[in-house]
Amino acid sequence: MPRIANQALPLQDWCVLSLRPRNQHGGLRAAAARSGARTLALSPFAIETRADAATRAALAQALGAEVVLYTSPNAVAAAAAIRAPKASRGQQVLAVGSGTRRALHRLGVAADAPGRMDSEGLLAMPQLAAVASRRIGLVAGAGGRDRLAPALRLRGAVVLRADVYARVPLPLPPKRLDALAAVLADPRQVLLPVSSGEALQHVLVGLPAPLRKPFARIAVVAASARLADVARAAGFRRIAIATDARPASLLRAAVDAFA
Repeated sequence: MPRIANQALPLQDWCVLSLRPRNQHGGLRAAAARSGARTLALSPFAIETRADAATRAALAQALGAEVVLYTSPNAVAAAAAIRAPKASRGQQVLAVGSGTRRALHRLGVAADAPGRMDSEGLLAMPQLAAVASRRIGLVAGAGGRDRLAPALRLRGAVVLRADVYARVPLPLPPKRLDALAAVLADPRQVLLPVSSGEALQHVLVGLPAPLRKPFARIAVVAASARLADVARAAGFRRIAIATDARPASLLRAAVDAFA
């Protein structure tokens, strides 16, 4: 339905803080704009493909497994930069969420994804219920929260992990800190979508002392109950939980909770 002229959008005059990696703010920026909000990018990391000989060898092993799991669109893109993905006959390819699945489909690889788009949802898929002695390739990034590999090994699987990219920490530039300080002059209409606990912690560590108190007063929408607990432990009190980490889902939950 078209918007009636002069009718305010649900997040009109709000500012959405994006913790996506450098140059990956487009999806959240577009979702925010549809709700009437502007976006301030606070990239805590840059994504860097690892193409050394050891990574290439690990990726070749992972892609030769009976089941191959991709943990993010970044994992798909980095793997494709090293070696063109191709599913062999009888091989099962799984994606942690719909964005990862779409990234694989664009490369001609059919994949299944869980309804709950996180590690827990992936582990609940029937394809991973009985994996004792099966080889499972895990295509991921170095660092971050690793729940998949230990859980699969407990089920008896042989996990062949390939860390095809690294998250390179970035400091907040002075101009970006100035912009953040201006936004935090009224933290009541500032929204922080959280889909990575690691990204949140990195930004919190880099905040100057004068910004920490107003930053804790902003609204947070978490991509999962676990991330809501992370935000709560960090001192946030205005917290909503989205159904998944997609930008549209995050913004929808924010509108329902705070608008």
